[in-house]
Amino acid sequence: MIRHAIPLLALVLAPSLLLAQSVVRHKLPNNSTFPIAAAVEVPAGKTMVYLSGKVPSVANEKAEKNSVAAYGDTEAQTLSVLKGIEEQLKGMNLGMGDIVRMQAFLVGDPGQGGKMDFGGFMKGYSQFFGTEAQPNLPARSTMQVAALANPGFLVEIEVTAVRP
Repeated sequence: MIRHAIPLLALVLAPSLLLAQSVVRHKLPNNSTFPIAAAVEVPAGKTMVYLSGKVPSVANEKAEKNSVAAYGDTEAQTLSVLKGIEEQLKGMNLGMGDIVRMQAFLVGDPGQGGKMDFGGFMKGYSQFFGTEAQPNLPARSTMQVAALANPGFLVEIEVTAVRP
């Protein structure tokens, strides 16, 4: 009887042990303080949530439609996009700390000679990641692209989150 009970117990406990495993966030090497993870491991049994790219909301209704002035500079657009992502995740019972992967697409800022404003992006990003209140860092790629769907957009961000 005991011989049969042990395998049965293992079958019952195995799924709960898999679900108990946590997401592992690997730090960047050399004691780097840059606020991204070098890698993120997601254990089996976790639900992945893929959010489509999010773009900024209009910040200035009086500005010319489809202009950078209507949506703000890179920092303002980054804040708008991340607030939108935060709100969408909240509606799904998730938070910014559940994000494991981020891809940020930045258009060259006309005010910066057509180069992406990475500093402005980081000012917005750093308000959501690597803070005392939210220390979880995603694996992240940031790239300059030629254009986004609207000529006023300087920022589009897509994320992958994991349901805890």
